Amino acid sequence: MQYDLLLRHAHLHRRADLVDIAVKDGMFAAVAPDLAQATAVRELDVEGCLVVPPFIDAHVHLDAVLTVGQPRYNTTGTLLEGIQIWSERKPSLTHEDVKQRALEAIRWEVAQGTLYIRSHVDVCDPNLTALRALLEVREEVRDICELQLVAFPQDGILSFPNGRELMRTAMELGCDLVGGIPHYEWTRDMGVEDVHYAFALAQEFQRDIDCHCDETDDPHSRFTEVMAADTLTYGWQGRVTASHCTAMHSYDNAYAFKLLRLLARAQVNVVANPFDNVVLQGRFDTYPKRRGIARVKELLAAGVNVALGHDSIMDPWFPLGRGDMLAAAQLALFLCHMSGYEEMSEVLDLITSNAAKVLRVQDRYGIDEGKPADFLVLDAPSAFEALRLIPARLHVFKDGREVATTLPAKSIVRRAAALDGQVVHFRR
Repeated sequence: MQYDLLLRHAHLHRRADLVDIAVKDGMFAAVAPDLAQATAVRELDVEGCLVVPPFIDAHVHLDAVLTVGQPRYNTTGTLLEGIQIWSERKPSLTHEDVKQRALEAIRWEVAQGTLYIRSHVDVCDPNLTALRALLEVREEVRDICELQLVAFPQDGILSFPNGRELMRTAMELGCDLVGGIPHYEWTRDMGVEDVHYAFALAQEFQRDIDCHCDETDDPHSRFTEVMAADTLTYGWQGRVTASHCTAMHSYDNAYAFKLLRLLARAQVNVVANPFDNVVLQGRFDTYPKRRGIARVKELLAAGVNVALGHDSIMDPWFPLGRGDMLAAAQLALFLCHMSGYEEMSEVLDLITSNAAKVLRVQDRYGIDEGKPADFLVLDAPSAFEALRLIPARLHVFKDGREVATTLPAKSIVRRAAALDGQVVHFRR
């Protein structure tokens, strides 16, 4: 058999020996230590570079990307001011404005190896302008990435006029998941009802759930437990994601231990968002300042599936970012004290295999024979080096077709006579 593509001398995550990878008709056809006798239309010797499944951004807001400074900058750096600025920007949203910015951010993410994206879209807008635009974007980008859309009530389901009706309309228009934001409702009782409504709507439309939950420093914000309880009540195990959960950072250990066990029992996924979480949380602290991120390391140890999102890309909540999920993983490594050698392998899982479970694409995800040939080649030989260097994504493939290529940067040292003109390579 002649293959369409042969990768030679690839290093796979958690595998010591190098392998050859064959692709035929957009699928992985063979993965073996030596396919020396095989031929292909194109052969690519990756010389020991790490080849991994595509990165997954499990939480981003494509309707708000690239709006930083519009109409003003977030001077306090708080979550609440970010929401206020976004409410000032929303009236000027247009269909083309949303599409143009979202498509640009998606191109950034794809170029850096992210081929699966879950985006929350604000539906607290009587016209649902952003949602209608992103529904079009979802179809237009299918050849380069898979986009899931969450109906997200930024200003609350109960606290925003006609919030319930707007959520229902969003699902009827074609949102993939039901969202929620219980901690932002006016009262705790309304927050509990926010969760209950999300589950009822999800059951009606047979959709998964992904709620912003307990995104606060307040240790008394405890809606994640309500989500876990409803998951067990509705039998929605494996179909529910609690995003942010930053209050978990401030819970006393006795309660946190109970919650971790409940989340594991209910099979609720948790998505942490290192960039926004560390920037927005702890703003009311003097010293010591809380890191404001969910207990990722402890959640994993308890058997809870955890993934990461980029969350914001140059918007009112986070003014920086370029859509790089590997950079998000590196920041999580720092914040969550996951610098042990074996822990670094788990960190890479947060943006690959774990995130695939969150998006429920694990059955067609991964470098295995018979699965779609979605993968990327990193300019590094291992997870350790990838997280150290945040290297170039040399090649990005979707369905066996190369959708992005990046040439690695090189530096030349010119000062010392002994080093003059020599090229510096950062890879080991």
